[in-house]
Amino acid sequence: MPDHVWNKIKDHPCYSEEAHHYFARMHVAVAPACNIQCNYCNRKYDCSNESRPGVTSERMTPEQAARKVVAVANKVPQLSVLGIAGPGDSMFDALKTFETFRQVEKLLPDLKFCVSTNGLALPDHVDRLADHNIDHVTVTINMVDPEIGTAIYPWIYFKGKRYTGLDASKILHERQMESLERLKGKDILVKVNSVMIPGVNDAHLMEVNAAIKERGAFLHNVMPLISDPAHGTHFGLTGQRGPTPSELKTLQDQLAGGANLMRHCRQCRADAVGMLGEDLSQDFTMDKIGDEVVYDPEPRRLYREVVERERADHRQAAEVARADLAATIPAAPAKLVAIATKGGGRINQHFGHASEFQVYEVDAAGVRFVGHRKVENYCQGGWGDEDVLEDKVIPILAGLDAVFVSKIGSCPKKDLARAGIAAVDAYPFEYIETAIASWYAETFGVAEQDFA
Repeated sequence: MPDHVWNKIKDHPCYSEEAHHYFARMHVAVAPACNIQCNYCNRKYDCSNESRPGVTSERMTPEQAARKVVAVANKVPQLSVLGIAGPGDSMFDALKTFETFRQVEKLLPDLKFCVSTNGLALPDHVDRLADHNIDHVTVTINMVDPEIGTAIYPWIYFKGKRYTGLDASKILHERQMESLERLKGKDILVKVNSVMIPGVNDAHLMEVNAAIKERGAFLHNVMPLISDPAHGTHFGLTGQRGPTPSELKTLQDQLAGGANLMRHCRQCRADAVGMLGEDLSQDFTMDKIGDEVVYDPEPRRLYREVVERERADHRQAAEVARADLAATIPAAPAKLVAIATKGGGRINQHFGHASEFQVYEVDAAGVRFVGHRKVENYCQGGWGDEDVLEDKVIPILAGLDAVFVSKIGSCPKKDLARAGIAAVDAYPFEYIETAIASWYAETFGVAEQDFA
């Protein structure tokens, strides 16, 4: 990767899988208006119990957002990125979006900025994005065939007029492709989000991947449809299912070789705060922040020094992992394993405390991050809930070969074994890649002298 690209992404948790182990993002909900309707979206306000795009607990003015960013930066030294992803569309509500960035950049000049948008209004604002030094833009593109778009978008609002059906999809498609081309011309990194909707666009996403690669997209993030009827979306209410983890991984594997894939997305709320996989937004509502907030840059500076040391150590550990795997049987089968982690690229979480597991694939060629699986906490108040384990955790982990944890009780270990999943607690607080490689090498009987 060229140095100038690496310098753009190395601290951005969404654009770098490595960075998401160390750095946090936050979204501020300053852009409530939207210019399209998606069948998978239902924007909800004053909502703290759903974790998905379009949801927020409170809408803010740019002034309030700037105060919140300072409050978060003081308490979360991992913070490296401020994003505006709604709860509507950041570029349809461009005045509020740019005013927020203007106010924040005066207070935290080293904070990276990014926006997420459906792309319909984006071509009108590309020059201004570049003027604000915004070099990361996410565009949601679910089709390059307008016929398929008619099953996803009931209507769009463009230049003072509402369009429906094929006309709406054609306009949206043309504007999205124009957005990619213009962003590439400005040397702005583009991540394309695509929602995988089984039976609607799943088979079509190969074409989407090819089209966005041709137009210079840096990353392609294929996300599973969220379609719980309780969310009130059209797809949810009409029974459209989302993909299984296996279906999602199969599609992502088929896309390998096209545009680079992002596999660590958590489909964040419009007011998400913290590391990917966690959300501290309820700790930073406006009533908890107050009116006077003074920024202290020292904790963030010190944290970055720690991260640089950790990164160097982590890379050495990854070299050890590669050496271990190079000595394994070349024809040994690939294994899928889950990791309980609180961040830092280490196995540092108790099995019962995990609300998600990061999933890696390992074979003789290496250790690769492939996704994550969210679960309900098994331990509640210090006690393990057997019903949660049997009904909600083990089914989510189905198809995996092992779960790596810092600690696990004997009962859940036995339950996992009965489901064909090995519970591995022999590598607490070790780096993920090193532990997986060592386990894999031992599993396939590599002779001790091979590691000399």
